[in-house]
Formats: sequence, C-alpha cells, structure tokens
Amino acid sequence: MYSSSYNYFYFMPSHHFLGSLLLHHSFLPYPHNNFVDSPRKLDKKLALCIQDSRTHVLECNNNNNNTYNAKFYRPISKILTQPIHAHEDEDDLGQEENEDDDLWLTMKDEARSEVDREPILANYYFNTILSHNVIETALANYHSVKLNDSSLPSGTLYDIFMSVLAEDKEIIREVKDDLRAVKERYSACTNVVHCFLNYKGFLACQAHRIAHKLWSQDRKLLALMIQNRVSEVFASDIHPGAKIGRGMLIDHATGVVIGETAVIGNNVSILHNVILGATGKISRDRHPKVGDGVLIGAGTCVLGNISIGEGAKIGAGSVVLKDVPARTTAVGNLTKLIGGKAMMQANL
Repeated sequence: MYSSSYNYFYFMPSHHFLGSLLLHHSFLPYPHNNFVDSPRKLDKKLALCIQDSRTHVLECNNNNNNTYNAKFYRPISKILTQPIHAHEDEDDLGQEENEDDDLWLTMKDEARSEVDREPILANYYFNTILSHNVIETALANYHSVKLNDSSLPSGTLYDIFMSVLAEDKEIIREVKDDLRAVKERYSACTNVVHCFLNYKGFLACQAHRIAHKLWSQDRKLLALMIQNRVSEVFASDIHPGAKIGRGMLIDHATGVVIGETAVIGNNVSILHNVILGATGKISRDRHPKVGDGVLIGAGTCVLGNISIGEGAKIGAGSVVLKDVPARTTAVGNLTKLIGGKAMMQANL
C-alpha cells in the first residue's frame, strides 16, 4: 500500500522477500553492518526505518495476519551509472584524503555515541548517518528530504545532488572544510555530526554549492528553484551565482542574504542578518567582494561592488559602503575604520 507522499511509501505484504530477509537478521539499536550505497545496488537494498520512535529498525506484528510495517526513508536513485567509492586507490590518497575519511568515520562514531545517550533517536541517526558508507550519499539524502516539495520531490532532488557530487569532487572537499571550520570556530558546536544535521547555516551553504554548480552549467532555472527552497526552509537567501570559498561559517543563518555577483573568500565567518547586497545604482557586477579570513558581525549591511580586505572585521549593525582595508576593523553606521591599516595610515 503506497502513501500519497513521494518521500515515504509503505508496504504490508503477508509474504515478501524483504520481510523474510529482515526477519532473518537481528538488529541492534544502530546498525554495525554495512549498508551498500552504490547506485548499482540501491535497487536491491534499502535503508529502513520504523514508523515510530523505537530503537528497532523493523516493527513486527505477530498476529494472524503476520504483518510487517516498514517505511523507506528515500526513493531509489537510478541516475548514476558510476558509484562513488568510499576509498580511492591508495596511490592517489594524500594527507587531505585520509583526513576526509577520518572525518566521516568520526561522524559515524559520534552518531553511535549520540544513540547511546538518547536511544529514542536511533532511527534518526541510522537513516541520516549510520546507513551510509560515504558522506556524499548522506548529504544528498538529508538535503533531498529537507528541501523537497511538490515541484521537486525528494527522489528527484537526490538524483540531482548525487549527479553533481559525482561530477565535481571538489564540492565534497569544501563541505568537509566547512564542517571543520564550524567545529573549530563556533564554540557552541559540540561535535561534527551535530553540525551536519542541525546547523542550518551549514546546510544552506552546502545546498548553495550544489545550486552554484548547476548555475555554472547554465541550468539556471533548477538552481533558482533550489535557492527558493533553501530560503523557505533555512531562512537564508544565497543567490546561486554567488561564489563562496571553503571553510565557511554562517552562524545561525537567519536573514542572511548574499547577492548574485558577490564573491566570498576562504575561512570567512558571517553571522545572522548579514546582507551582502547592491546599492541599486549599477547593474552587472554590483555586490561585495570579501577576502579570506573576514568576520562580519550580526545585522551588518555591506552594499555595492566594494572590497573587504583579508582579515578585516566588521562590527555588528554596521553599514559598509566603501572599501575596508585588510586587517582593519570597521564599525558603525556609516562605518568608521579603526585599528589595522587605517590607524597606520592616519599616523603617517
């Protein structure tokens, strides 16, 4: 029996190969067995979760009907012809790749620890983290469930996200750098898996990376539809044309607006209600260019095609209409430059 929602569908057979297969196994509150994420095998094995919040994967009703109730977390993907492997050839693995593998293993360990502390979340962590062999499928699955609607069902979104991640391996490296950045620079972040699942600034940024890739491929309508869903779900409006570097921290994320021609460097931190917008006086290249290592405080408006130099800091509630030199602090409405290069130039 199938539900009307494309995200989930149910089956209730009396005799079914999947039901007999699952009854043969004994499941722990979280799985230690490896579930295959290869697209070639997704048609054969599916991650399962039960309807309620118990710690078992499958609920069995031992009555006369011998009914089995299970729920599929996401539809089957058929778009990829080549799987994403959890490990590449050892000759091609550098220190960065080893660290990336360690990060995913750390996330899975953290998920198991969370289940030990709160068993009621076993199915949640199983479906989002523990049933995946690689971070790519976990990211695509979680975003497809978060962002789906009647126009973009979760199965379609999953296929889109997986195709982009398979084509551009740099995106997943940027995702992992963002995870590390949040863990290192945001004191409220207790572990990496918590950031991956619950920080909407991180989630909005990763959805933008995929939308930006589609935008660069001239699939602009699809990119804009994803942008619209991100703005509705995560309360952050990032134009898919904007360029964002790695190691990005968008703290809280509510009210963040980033315009089409904005360029953001690496290791930048942006707080809530920040606008990187235009003045309305010019068209084309009309948004700010933010250098590496910049910190932009909450409620700040940076308007126009201006430059924010490397390592600059902008105080909360500031309105910035002119260039800010590197390693300089800008505060106020309209901003005053204090410290850094601005102070050095004033003393000359």
